[in-house]
Amino acid sequence: MCIRDSTSVMIGRGALIKPWIFTEIKECRHWDISSHERLDYLSRFVNYGLEHWGSDEKGITTTRRFLLEWMSFTHRYIPVGLLGVQASRINWRPPRFQGRNDLETLMASKDVNDWLKLSTLAGLPAVSESDFKFTPKHNSYAWKESKGVNPEVQG
Repeated sequence: MCIRDSTSVMIGRGALIKPWIFTEIKECRHWDISSHERLDYLSRFVNYGLEHWGSDEKGITTTRRFLLEWMSFTHRYIPVGLLGVQASRINWRPPRFQGRNDLETLMASKDVNDWLKLSTLAGLPAVSESDFKFTPKHNSYAWKESKGVNPEVQG
């Protein structure tokens, strides 16, 4: 991905899914980022959140909510090494996949409980799944799955 002589490009949604897109553009390459490098992004987000909102109970809860909201986008990322090709459209969804390691598979999960586990790995204190309810804002009133329709593959 190399963009030259462009005055403006809309990459906001792409940056939500893969925030390293700016590095890819600058270096004119596709980055096959590892799951541990992606976890470092989440850890930095947690550190920034706790620094901004505080490390008290309210700050931790606010940081967790914003982190999970962001993770409702980042779970869509398919590593270049597994995909083999670049998605031609941002809303293209390949079928579910098994990651190269357990962390990569966990990061691709659509389950909020898995996101809570990742928030703990990123540096937030553990929270009981029954004590913390979360629904992504952009998904609250989204489409419902229809029988016979595979929501994973869109194009």
